[in-house]
Parts: sequence; C-alpha cells; structure tokens
Amino acid sequence: MAKILVVDDKENILELATLYLKNEGYEVITAADGKAALEAIKKHEPDLVLLDIMLPQMDGWEVCRKLRQEGNMVPIIMVTARTDDVDKIVGLELGADDYVTKPFNPREMIARVKAVLRRYQGGAPATTETIRLADLKIDKDRHEATIGEAMLDLRPKEFDLLVAFAENPGLVLNREQLLNRVWGYDYFGDTRTVDVHVAHLRDKLTSSGIAIETIRGIGYKLVKLE
Repeated sequence: MAKILVVDDKENILELATLYLKNEGYEVITAADGKAALEAIKKHEPDLVLLDIMLPQMDGWEVCRKLRQEGNMVPIIMVTARTDDVDKIVGLELGADDYVTKPFNPREMIARVKAVLRRYQGGAPATTETIRLADLKIDKDRHEATIGEAMLDLRPKEFDLLVAFAENPGLVLNREQLLNRVWGYDYFGDTRTVDVHVAHLRDKLTSSGIAIETIRGIGYKLVKLE
C-alpha cells in the first residue's frame, strides 16, 4: 500500500490524518515543519505528501517549490486553513496536484488521496502511438514531447493536457471536458485548475509551430501557426 507523508505543525491534525490513513491501509510518516518535510521526503520517498501551507521553518509553498525545482514530482495535496482562492491557485501554480481546506472532513481527505494516487498509479495501457503536429512530436508510450530536437519539460498533468489537445486539433474543448479527460471524473477541484495548467503549457509552447487559443466563454483549442 502507498506511503503517505503528512506535514502539519498541529499535533491533533497529524493524529487525525494518521488514524484515518492507517485505517485505509496506508503507511504514514509525519513531519511538523517544512525542513523536516524535505528531509522525510528524501529519506522515505513517499508516494504522496499531504502538505499544510502554514508551517514553521519553511511554509508549504516553499516546500512545494523546492521539490518541483529539484525535479521531484511526488504528488502533493496542499492543505490550507483559508478558503481564499489565491491559496489554492498559488499551490496549483507551484505544481501541487490538489488541495483540501481546513477543517477538513477526514472522508474527503481520504477520497482526495485515493483520487490523486489513482491518477499517478492507475497505469493507463501502454501504447506506441506517436502524435505529430507541426514541429511537435508526442511519444505517449515514453511520456515525452519534443519541439524539433528539444525536449519539453512537462509536468505529468501538462503532458496529459497536451495529449488531449493534440488528439483533437482545431476542436474546442471546454473546461469540463478537459477536467474529465486529464484529471478524471472523480476530481474534487474546479475549472480554474484547467486555466492554471493551460497557462503553463502555453508558455512552454511559445517556440513551437502550434498554440493554444482561448475561445472566450467556451474553452480552448490547439491550432497550427502559419
């Protein structure tokens, strides 16, 4: 069963999360501050991190930022005590996979953990299909995308999003369709998740022969540049 790292400076939160996660059969590791979290990740290599934002030593945003800068793509669910959208959006922009708001329902926490792990461990059937559009080449089997000879540095969801667009060139895909295709029907987030990831993907395609256009009030579509 998966190994989960729970990071929070509140002992009662650590105990509650640990109790419910262990009841589901997960192995649980805990850390009470940001620096301890980074050390635990290096030492134990967890399958998922449940990461509080407001932490001593180093906040959750900085922990997430450091991990992604180092190329560590361990799934991260951010935990915020505020309902402000900015907290959620910042976490997604830094590379978090989902978020949960305190005080959280333990059952919701478990559902989110299962959903994120499913997306990373579910294992879609292997395929040798290669998609080519202009100077873009996508190797779905190798999970690689290149522009000319240059490899694109894509996060897992950015790659899945690119595939969704590339398999439907010129067609408008709305946010709900992209959520279902890339994040799965059981995703608990909202459509702003799509907007954040599209913005990141669009930046990474600026030197290519394709672009992602916004269709106001509807969604997005992939087009070839003249």
